[in-house]
Amino acid sequence: MRRPPVRRAAAGFTLVELLVALSVLALVALLSWRGIDGMARAQEQTRNRGDEIAGLQTGLAQWAADLDAMVEQQQPQVAPLDWDGRALRITRRSAEGDGDGLRVVAWGQAARGAGGRWLRWESPPVRTRGQWDEAWQQAALWGQNPGAELRAREVDVAAADALQVFYYRGNAWTNPLSSGAGNAAAASAVATQIGLDARLAAPDGVRLVLVLSPGQSLAGEIVRDWVRPTLTGGPP
Repeated sequence: MRRPPVRRAAAGFTLVELLVALSVLALVALLSWRGIDGMARAQEQTRNRGDEIAGLQTGLAQWAADLDAMVEQQQPQVAPLDWDGRALRITRRSAEGDGDGLRVVAWGQAARGAGGRWLRWESPPVRTRGQWDEAWQQAALWGQNPGAELRAREVDVAAADALQVFYYRGNAWTNPLSSGAGNAAAASAVATQIGLDARLAAPDGVRLVLVLSPGQSLAGEIVRDWVRPTLTGGPP
């Protein structure tokens, strides 16, 4: 008598094998997500770094452009620039295509939000002495204690903790706020030479010392010198 054939159990996965496979898949998915997240973060950091560097380069270029467009010293009773320790005010010609007249611009460093910022302020076009006086005073007020109306005309350039300005006069870099005899004598000599009051005498060069805030793409001290385009044998 023949025995019935023995049926073998169908091959399959045990519960333990399924759990192991699911764990491996979960680990692979986690590692993949972390890799994608890491790439996204790296791209974001690269983009932010590029934006910060581009913004700083644009600001430095605008700084030089404002000084290049500074009014000539023979402009009647209009100060070309002034540094009061808080803001560097510049009277400049309007940009091409902006119509006739002048503009008053100011550069300074001030606290905005959680840190210090390097800022630029610009007035509307001025065409009369009265308009210039008002814009000049507004620029000074903006550097000290600006209200919302004045702050609406400012542009945030870069994160910065400090700003210093030096003038090149009498073959030397000097602090514009210094009352030392050497600086006073140099300013007086320039004023005598061009026949203007010392307050209206623009220096031969301007030095910007900007301390960028830590924690960004570029940090530390940056020094940028500007030399009057008409000067021959300028600052070293």
